[in-house]
Amino acid sequence: MLNNFLVGKVALITGSSSGLGQAIAERYAALGADVVIHYSKSKAGADAVVSTITGMGQRAVAVQADVTKVADIERLFRAGLAAMGKLDLVVVNAGVELLEVPVTDFTEAQFDQLFSLNTKGTYFTLQEAAHHVADHGRIIYVASSTTVFPTPGMALYGGSKMGGRYVVEVLAKEIGHRGVTVNSLIPYAIDGSGVFADPAAFPEARQVLIDACPMGRLGSLEDVANLAEFFASGLSSFVNGQHLMANGGANG
Repeated sequence: MLNNFLVGKVALITGSSSGLGQAIAERYAALGADVVIHYSKSKAGADAVVSTITGMGQRAVAVQADVTKVADIERLFRAGLAAMGKLDLVVVNAGVELLEVPVTDFTEAQFDQLFSLNTKGTYFTLQEAAHHVADHGRIIYVASSTTVFPTPGMALYGGSKMGGRYVVEVLAKEIGHRGVTVNSLIPYAIDGSGVFADPAAFPEARQVLIDACPMGRLGSLEDVANLAEFFASGLSSFVNGQHLMANGGANG
């Protein structure tokens, strides 16, 4: 870990009241950043993350927003800027998962839910990030390995996460002249996050994923925070419009 290289920086992380977003928020705070914590429903979770970060000696604020609504996304960024004065890093993490639903079975309601949050929410959060991130800042999209390896039962989820990857590549070209990098980190299934937040959930799917990984495990929150740290650091200053996967060598 490159100690304190984010001192004086401000990060805004969507979906950071738990799981991957929380892990990234706490890692950035440990590296010296002040953090805007975004949540949709769990105020208690967001307040707990804020308490952890302030306990590290960093500033933190929790902001509620429904990122399926453009007006809420705009309000989130206004609130973050009002509280912190600037934004150096934006992590577009908010999303919802859906497993084990074949193409023949998904419903219009499920489609609308996933694409409203994972696609529309991502597009407009990336747009606001492009408007407001400081020059030489960082924009990071948390994608999914299902966008690389088509998987039965995951068409709706993987499809809803695919669009963000395309926007990353376009946005990297559009604002690269400002010294801003735009990249995706692509995690495998992660213990302690999303549908695998509950260790007892989806036991068969969990075992299939473990068996598919040469390293014999799911990813960890720390694995994802490590990638987020790399993209926030000077080590990635010439990495732009790329998609970095952490999946232990799994091929599915």
